[in-house]
Order: sequence, then C-alpha cells, then structure tokens
Amino acid sequence: MKKKYEFKNKYFNELNISELYEIVKSRYEVFACEQEITCENDFDDKDKKCIHLFAIDNEGGIEKVIGYCRLLPPGLSYNDASIGRVLVLKEYRGKGLAKEMMLKAIEVIQKEYGVNEITLSAQSYIKDLYKNVGFKEVSEEYEEAGISHVKMKFRI
Repeated sequence: MKKKYEFKNKYFNELNISELYEIVKSRYEVFACEQEITCENDFDDKDKKCIHLFAIDNEGGIEKVIGYCRLLPPGLSYNDASIGRVLVLKEYRGKGLAKEMMLKAIEVIQKEYGVNEITLSAQSYIKDLYKNVGFKEVSEEYEEAGISHVKMKFRI
C-alpha cells in the first residue's frame, strides 16, 4: 500500500472541531454501526484526559480519520497507561496501518507519560496484532460490550 496517510497525536483541548468530528464519525462507524456496540456510551468523559492518536487520509482534499486510538494516562482506566478505542476503517484494514499505529502509540505513551508498562483490553479476534508489537496476554478471555476480550500488557 502506497502510504497516503499521516499520523497526528493531540491532547483533547488541542483538537480542532474538524478533527474531533472525524474521530467521532470513525468511532461511530466502527463501534456502533459495524460492531453494533450500543450497550456502552462511547462518550465516557475519559476523552478529555487522553492523547488522541489518529491517521488521516490526506488524499482527495478531505481529511478523513482512517485509524484511531486514545492513549489514557496511568490511573484513568488501569494503574498503567493504556490504549483504547482502537480502530481502522474497514477499507484500510490488512495493510499494516494498525501495527504502525500501535508502534506509534507505544512511542507516544513512553514520551508523554514516561511509563514502562501499558495495559489494554483487546478484542480477542485481533489479539495477534498486539502480540506482534510486544503485548502479552495476562488474563483469560472475558466479555465486554458483548464481545470476547483479553487483557494484555506491554512492558518496556
């Protein structure tokens, strides 16, 4: 895949209205429309305390968020820093974007939060993505929002 996107990472108060709109639209498209997660409110107020890492498709004149995750500081969801709301739009999957985004997320968390452990709750079907960048399973499978998950941890 010819790279036609760029990564940005911003704290909530640094996002412009267009970036916020595109992030929310992508989260809705993947989590509500595609995965039908309606039992959980996507707006949990944690966004205001997170770094938002996103990939923008910069081809065609309209900036579109094609990959996204939020980086949570230690103590917000887990004792460790964590990564959540990970997504890649359907038409951009299978091309290495998610792996590149996870490596970038680890780098940003280390730089911004100065920690050496990261925890996340991975949807079980995609746990190999996280294993490929150094995460290890630390729990049995469990259900979250009607989807099988496993807790994973990255140690530097």
